[in-house]
Amino acid sequence: MRTTLIIAVAIFGFLILPFNNRNTISKKVVSCDSTPVLNKKIIDFVKTKIGKKVGKGECWDVAAEALNSVNAKWDGNYKFGTEVNYKKDCVFPGDIMQFEGVTLQYQIGTKIYMEKMQHHTAIVYEVKGKEDFVLADQNTGRSGKKVGISPFKFADMTKGKFKVFRPTY
Repeated sequence: MRTTLIIAVAIFGFLILPFNNRNTISKKVVSCDSTPVLNKKIIDFVKTKIGKKVGKGECWDVAAEALNSVNAKWDGNYKFGTEVNYKKDCVFPGDIMQFEGVTLQYQIGTKIYMEKMQHHTAIVYEVKGKEDFVLADQNTGRSGKKVGISPFKFADMTKGKFKVFRPTY
């Protein structure tokens, strides 16, 4: 009886699968492994600026000079390319983040740190995970008016919002 039941389930499942697959809508799978060429050029620029002051040392100077150095298209203000829906789409090194009213709180050892980014621009330097990045920026408490790198985890954000932009030609 047990053998007959297993065979019946196997046959039943085999008969149903083709009908279900016919009505399935295929979803486009996007690989987050392929960093766009323009983004790679942005990162190449940033690597040459680590530890150096870019422009007047303001946070957005790094993004502005990086975009200009690769002849990227942007509005010359705070729209650094095409906006990316970071909740659904891949974020790549070389994408640019614009923060508004953001507060970060995190712990290192026994100390709790708080950072505020009221109006701040940074470049994604490395993507460690979907919500875990390393940023390159300047005009910060960590690196002053020189370009430095620092971690950014979504889980550390207690307030505010941000946008992600993809550089374009």
